[in-house]
Amino acid sequence: MTDQPSAQSLVADLVELLTVAPHGGGRFEGRAQKGGVGRVFGGQVVAQALQAAQASAPEAMVAHSLHAYFLRGGREGAPIAYRVEADFDGRSFANRRVVASQDDPERGETPILNLTASFQRPEEGLSHDDYAMPDVAPPEDLPPDMEQRRRFVDAMPGLGEAQRALMLRPRAIEMRTADSLHWMNSEPRPPHAHSWFRAAAPLPDDAALHRAVIAYASDYTLLGTSALPHGISWARGEMVGASLDHAIWFHRPARADEWLLYATDSPWSGNGRGFNRGRIFDRAGNLVASVAQEGMIRRRKG
Repeated sequence: MTDQPSAQSLVADLVELLTVAPHGGGRFEGRAQKGGVGRVFGGQVVAQALQAAQASAPEAMVAHSLHAYFLRGGREGAPIAYRVEADFDGRSFANRRVVASQDDPERGETPILNLTASFQRPEEGLSHDDYAMPDVAPPEDLPPDMEQRRRFVDAMPGLGEAQRALMLRPRAIEMRTADSLHWMNSEPRPPHAHSWFRAAAPLPDDAALHRAVIAYASDYTLLGTSALPHGISWARGEMVGASLDHAIWFHRPARADEWLLYATDSPWSGNGRGFNRGRIFDRAGNLVASVAQEGMIRRRKG
């Protein structure tokens, strides 16, 4: 058995992954995921694009929302170029538009994602919360996600090597699930899921980085929520899926290296698409962020 990387090294790699390199003129470059295979994780592209937007935003303005469309699947092993346009700079708000591209062997530089991020100068204002934090078991009472994944892989002897490797790949984001995700069983169930997540080791005290890590982690478990009522999973080779768009509203600051509860639901699926929503809470029950995503979900043929 090969030695597993430490939590500290995994998180250091994640910080490096989400640190985009400036190339002047509103251009940035995002690194490739170490050991990445196949298609780039959507949360990586969203988080890197957000980091590029944050790096070019007016001083003292904070990202409060982003809206992204996935155009094509990114290719692992190659860097991603980000071009940022400053569409608006006001006294209270600013807007940045980002296009993520990758060199394609056949088409040249090809867009894979468009993202728009809005920024605000912090201010006091009318305040209310109309969502109660779901009553679920605390993360200390739940088994680590990797234990669940090992049990799943052991129970599926026919699982392909690529699927096994993906399921057991060490992650910088630690997760603990309060109920069943789509890959855990084949019984149809209501489209609701609750998972705790945090960076597996402490992060630097950089609020922009914590927002980027939350954006990165917000792509986990979300699309799979729309598969729950149908009892199928791409982990078992029963379906294919891909994110189409992704939106996040950041309501208040939060540390991504402290436990956050991700409550997801899917109010609709049809026409080969599933619509999903997410609410992210801190341990004190404060609503930290809201997420929405629509994705392609299709039953695999043959």
